Amino acid sequence: MTPLEQFLHRAEAVLARVEAVLPPAVPREPDWKRSFAFRWRKRLSSNIGGGGKYLAPVLHASTIQLDDLQHVDAQKRQIEQNTRQFVLRRPANNVLLTGARGTGKSSLIKACLNGFAEQGLRLIEVDKADLADLPDIVDLVAGRPERFVIFCDDLSFEEGEAGYKALKVALDGSISAQSDNVLIYATSNRRHLMPSRLSDNAGYTHGDDGDLHPGETVEEKISLSERFGLWLSFYPFKQDDYLGIVAHWLASFGCTAEQIESARLASLQWALQRGSRSGRVAWQFAKDYAGKLPAGETNES
Repeated sequence: MTPLEQFLHRAEAVLARVEAVLPPAVPREPDWKRSFAFRWRKRLSSNIGGGGKYLAPVLHASTIQLDDLQHVDAQKRQIEQNTRQFVLRRPANNVLLTGARGTGKSSLIKACLNGFAEQGLRLIEVDKADLADLPDIVDLVAGRPERFVIFCDDLSFEEGEAGYKALKVALDGSISAQSDNVLIYATSNRRHLMPSRLSDNAGYTHGDDGDLHPGETVEEKISLSERFGLWLSFYPFKQDDYLGIVAHWLASFGCTAEQIESARLASLQWALQRGSRSGRVAWQFAKDYAGKLPAGETNES
């Protein structure tokens, strides 16, 4: 065997090992019939599968319904109406949902998908690290007949992050218009998506009219959040609201009225241990409580 043949043989062996650990090639255009929800994914190699980026169908998407979300009626009405306008091809806004953790921000977006999927709504989940790809995603779906919500969950930015500028441009700062079949729904624990610091106050100035005017740093932080046309704020639940959410989920697991009543004290203790009376905590308690009940003691049995 000549040196060239030896080299080619070794090169083929190396390529075979590399290909064995790489995921199979996936076409850039997904099978739209496989799911109502998709995730934007990147491959290990930019030479594999259409530039290394693709939409992956979510085969086991959340089944939560709008009726499952309790004590957020005002927020539910607004996002449901906005989404209805969108699927009916009427003007609608990008939406920013902010506030206390575990109060149903992300669940509300997933419930909207389930409520309007039959009318053509689709959801694409994009991680913060991939926000720079928003123009590619919009171009990919621009010619589709469906209506797409790009879902960015739990957003927060530090100064100088690339994703901040990419999202800002995608909302309305680009020379190209946003596709009319795409909206962006985002959630965050921060109202303006960036941390507030005491040093920001140094930039405030008093005008001749006596009003207080924010400085450039504060203006920059506000400029992204105000590009969302609809703001929905979420707040910690009161005790009675929390107990109502617990009761809803226990009933969904087949618990009787007597079992739900007897679980009140335990549910409050559960919330106290976690330092939060949120919808997420109520859901977690209900699963734990219902799961521990002996077989045959619930309405579902």
